[in-house]
Amino acid sequence: MVTMSRATEDYLKAIYNLAHLGGPVTTSTLAHELGVSSPSVSAMLKRLEDGDLLDRPDHRTVALTAEGERAALRVVRRHRLLETFLARALDVPWDEVHAEAELLEHALSERLEDRIDAALGHPTHDPHGDPIPPRDGPHVEVRGTPLDEAPDGARFRVDRVSDRDSAALRYLGELGIVPGTELSVEEQAPFGGPRWVRVGDERHALGPALTQLVHGHVV
Repeated sequence: MVTMSRATEDYLKAIYNLAHLGGPVTTSTLAHELGVSSPSVSAMLKRLEDGDLLDRPDHRTVALTAEGERAALRVVRRHRLLETFLARALDVPWDEVHAEAELLEHALSERLEDRIDAALGHPTHDPHGDPIPPRDGPHVEVRGTPLDEAPDGARFRVDRVSDRDSAALRYLGELGIVPGTELSVEEQAPFGGPRWVRVGDERHALGPALTQLVHGHVV
């Protein structure tokens, strides 16, 4: 049995998040995500595999087992609940809640987790639009269409904005591009130029580094 230390929880959450970004989860992608060396990743992956939390479908990629995903979702739930609490109760800016929740998520007891959940009215999504897993039962992690794939002339409703880059998150928030916003998708500048969008009466040029962080659906 694997001890649920801070490091173990960080690995499980990182594997879960990377898997739902759509690419393969490998030793190198985990090392980059967590800012650690590849040998350190290999050692932890061996412990997770021995604890039946991890499978290796081939020699290159890794995937969570059913038990591993349940353990990862417990961490993800605490993290997203804390982000929501910090934003709603303490007015922490949405570009800062991720880093603060990273520090607090490992110390949160189930009792306090339940109290926060109840005090917030059992929220279903965090400030970035990420769905909060339930304590029990199934959880669906849907990202939707990236803004850079929306067709010209479409009305696009923002559902989620990635919290992986706090500076980008802050900038998008200043433009009003937050979950629930409906914007107009205008033309894509040629030769790798920006995508033009209109939010209310304001027109903005967004490069790929920003449009790939915004997910939603065409209205």
